[in-house]
Amino acid sequence: MTYTVAVRELCEFTAKQGDLDLRFTPAPTALEGMAGHAVAASRRGAGYRAEVALSGSYQTLRVRGRADGYDPAQQRIDEVKTFKGRLDRQPASHRHLHWAQAKVYGWLLCEQEQLAHIDVALVYLDVGTQQETVFTEHCSADDLRQHFETQCQRFIAWAEQQLAHRAARDAALITLAFPFGGFRTGQRPLAEAVYKAAVAGRCLLAQAPTGIGKTMGTLFPLLKAAPAQRIDKVFFLAAKTSGRQMALDALARLSNNAPALPLRVLELVARDKACEHPDKACHGESCPLARGFYDRLPAARAAAVAPASADKPALVLQQARVRDVALQHDVCPYYLSQELARWADVVVGDYNYYFDLGGLLHGLAQANQWRTALLVDEAHNLVERGRKMFTAELHPAALAQARSSPTAAQHAPVKKALDKVRRAWVALDKAHPAPYTVLETFPDKLLAALQQCTTTLTEHFTDHPTEPDGALQTFYFDALHLQRMADLLDAHSMVDITQASAAHHQRSSKPGDSVVCIRNVGPAPFLQPRLQAAHTSTLFSATLQPARYYADLLGLPDDHAWVDVESPFAAHQLQVQVARHISTRYPHRAASLAPIAALMAQQFRERPGNYLAFFSSYDYLQQAAALFAQQHPEVPHWCQSRRMLEGEQRDFVARFTDSSQGIAFAVLGGAFAEGIDLPGKRLIGAFLATLGLPQVNPVNEQIRERMQALFGAGYDYTYLYPGLQKVVQAAGRVIRTPSDEGVVHLMDDRFAQAQVRALLPAWWQVD
Repeated sequence: MTYTVAVRELCEFTAKQGDLDLRFTPAPTALEGMAGHAVAASRRGAGYRAEVALSGSYQTLRVRGRADGYDPAQQRIDEVKTFKGRLDRQPASHRHLHWAQAKVYGWLLCEQEQLAHIDVALVYLDVGTQQETVFTEHCSADDLRQHFETQCQRFIAWAEQQLAHRAARDAALITLAFPFGGFRTGQRPLAEAVYKAAVAGRCLLAQAPTGIGKTMGTLFPLLKAAPAQRIDKVFFLAAKTSGRQMALDALARLSNNAPALPLRVLELVARDKACEHPDKACHGESCPLARGFYDRLPAARAAAVAPASADKPALVLQQARVRDVALQHDVCPYYLSQELARWADVVVGDYNYYFDLGGLLHGLAQANQWRTALLVDEAHNLVERGRKMFTAELHPAALAQARSSPTAAQHAPVKKALDKVRRAWVALDKAHPAPYTVLETFPDKLLAALQQCTTTLTEHFTDHPTEPDGALQTFYFDALHLQRMADLLDAHSMVDITQASAAHHQRSSKPGDSVVCIRNVGPAPFLQPRLQAAHTSTLFSATLQPARYYADLLGLPDDHAWVDVESPFAAHQLQVQVARHISTRYPHRAASLAPIAALMAQQFRERPGNYLAFFSSYDYLQQAAALFAQQHPEVPHWCQSRRMLEGEQRDFVARFTDSSQGIAFAVLGGAFAEGIDLPGKRLIGAFLATLGLPQVNPVNEQIRERMQALFGAGYDYTYLYPGLQKVVQAAGRVIRTPSDEGVVHLMDDRFAQAQVRALLPAWWQVD
């Protein structure tokens, strides 16, 4: 068997050395990089060949890639690197890696063209000034061949280990059995649809009810399909920690049920949860776990992927396990986990690891030409999460804190750059004093000030690596993200300015206090290329109705498949009642409190037990809870509060037991409206005192207009569909197993409308 590796991947494995060093940042965006490469190629002679495909072999190793350019007249091969900032501050380890890549390409070209020697050039192009700095070495083919073989020799033992692992993994997956006695009702059709989508190389949108085991029902068929479909990696992407944990539990169950299955599973977590030294910068002069990182990485990597025993080769590398290995080898746990993503079979992580503009998993998949399969858990969340990924905001407090930071006080260039941003911001607010303004384009003067400021800050951070400044870094990264989104501005997003006092419908008395935003309203143009890059993808949830809405906003391919799995639950298990005498519209809130309290008390008297009551806001919740406590003090109740910590959330859920009774008040769309599992007597009913419709405000009205222009369904796409999705998710907490029984009270007369009823689950029998 032959192991194929990209030139970049080969050299990153063999030629990285010394410290982990993230100071030479920010890297240009992908668009800036492509534009820079095009600029460099356009300056070369007429016979210049750009993007030269090359490949070569060494024993069982095949190395392939694309050289940036070759000039036959000068017999010179170019490795083009775009950058921002000052090149003289580039860490030596970066330059060493670039030379390693360039010389591998040099040998592959010498072999292909039968050349005895060649000039190898590193071309550094500053994306800001468009100036090139070129370093050239004249190399003989024999020297380049020796360099190539040295890199291959360092990699080949690992490659052969990977080939053996892949062969054993695929052989085990072919015979893998479902880990339970049989499929649950609805689970088999879901699994069949996922398997067929993998075989056809298609995207699948799957609506499947809560309680059928969607996580196992999607993971198992995809793993079964992996050998025949030559799938390299499965990425399980979740919106919340609970979703990740369910996937890890399912994979652990598969591994325990098939002890000989050599499956490597890796959990990726956020940097702030994995960092051991949050007060230090990510380079060797500041953080001890960054110092010598690449020198100690090989041993840490080998230890991490070594199975616990020969008879149980499966690995579930949850963050705690990665941390233990990292600290044993004195390397950073967060960056070790990123390195391990190259060698895992299944990676479990947040949406952003694949869909974000700088998503690690997508970048690795593209660089290594992996054949990937995606599972997107609770995919209804991807609409709002996608919008947030591609939205950029500047808050006046962030700039104020940066300007008052010790760094700004001590370093005049930093202070001057920040002050220029402030002046441009003030001028913008003076030109647009209305409480809320939508602009056609991003303001040129503010953008120019931000670009100059980030360049200055980049130089400062590079010059002062041991002086971390949290406030300055926060503003810096906000500004970088906004610049990137400004470069990508199109019909999918809008530019708006919200004055500080807009909530009170007054004009701001202090120009420069507005929030400046590039607001994404349609994430499809960003998500679609990521979905297309995968061999197959399945986006699944209990609430994906109507399917057209999700297909439009998530950018699903036109040929995507759709499956609506029949519910295993019967109508008699859930009484769904509409309180037509109640209106929860904003003008009627005060009048609704007494009938809501009365209805809840009546239901509790008829059937004591645990209930969840959902409201549209904390204020509404508190008013209802106060009145309920006053009128019915005999009924236990507890309330969700603003900004609950994880421990407080656990305590809130822990009060639901098989023997407890009471009503918990919660906010629709919050932590307790989805992702919690309270089967049996732990929860026997829910009250929904809202349709979940987003607030009518200037921002949402602008979104409605944009949705109308893009899809012809502005109100539905902005208000109705997102609202009812939250209602159905919250109500889904009540029936979790085939033996559960409960009641749901929909407390608003609008639930009786045909348009609203059509968006409720088909198996509900609404009274």
